[in-house]
Amino acid sequence: MLVSAKDMLNKARDGHYGVGQFNINNLEWTKAVLQTAEELKAPVILGVSEGAGKYMCGYTTIVGMVKGMINELGITVPVALHLDHGTFEGAKKCINAGFSSIMFDGSHYPIEENIKLTTALVNTCDILGISLEAEVGAIGGEEDGVVAMGECADPAECKQIADLGVTMLAAGIGNIHGKYPENWPGLSFPTLEAIKAAVGDMPLVLHGGTGIPAEQVKKAISLGVAKINVNTECQIAFTAKVREYIEEGKDLTGKGFDPRKVLAPGVEAIKDTVREKMDMFGCIGKA
Repeated sequence: MLVSAKDMLNKARDGHYGVGQFNINNLEWTKAVLQTAEELKAPVILGVSEGAGKYMCGYTTIVGMVKGMINELGITVPVALHLDHGTFEGAKKCINAGFSSIMFDGSHYPIEENIKLTTALVNTCDILGISLEAEVGAIGGEEDGVVAMGECADPAECKQIADLGVTMLAAGIGNIHGKYPENWPGLSFPTLEAIKAAVGDMPLVLHGGTGIPAEQVKKAISLGVAKINVNTECQIAFTAKVREYIEEGKDLTGKGFDPRKVLAPGVEAIKDTVREKMDMFGCIGKA
């Protein structure tokens, strides 16, 4: 069954490890992440952006697919189905569809509007047992058409949002979505330390987990990050292996054109990436 991310993140915070959120884009992605989490006995969060939600025929379709897989694959580890960078309307739709975790991204609004809209979701999520992620500061890069430069969050604003009763907080500390440029200065740990001091025990979220050096990820976890988001790295790994399969002409022999065979190398690449990240985050065996 699907669960809230609250307990798994509180345990991660107390145990000084991170839980991976791996965004899903189709059946293959979902199956690969779930099977790997079960293999490694690690808690896992399946992230769904609003764009991916539309691509996969809507949120009720996704809930049905994920619940079906959990049942048919015999998944026993904790699994949260989470809306990633959701709008206010998108959050409401996912709540109604049966998601077990929601992110409302109000970071692009003035802080007063962010507080107002986040507050409107807190009680509903609390009553329904759904975990709620909020965001302060801008995560760099592009996500569903929203472009940001990666500004660091204001610790005082982080405290204002945390005090509303959200489950977890994403705060910009110089991280970005997508590939990191060569001149990227790295995460701002002074900002992270100041945010942690302001919000106390609130589990923190690190978006843009693709490409951040392992030592920086581990330091972020030691400073209060309990959830790390990964998407781009799985996309790159999947595409590279499928391209290799086709360029080698394997789709031209026998029944190599069968999409299950064409996509299989990409699926294994996703599994390898998830294993690598779960090892880095320290969540293996924590289910």
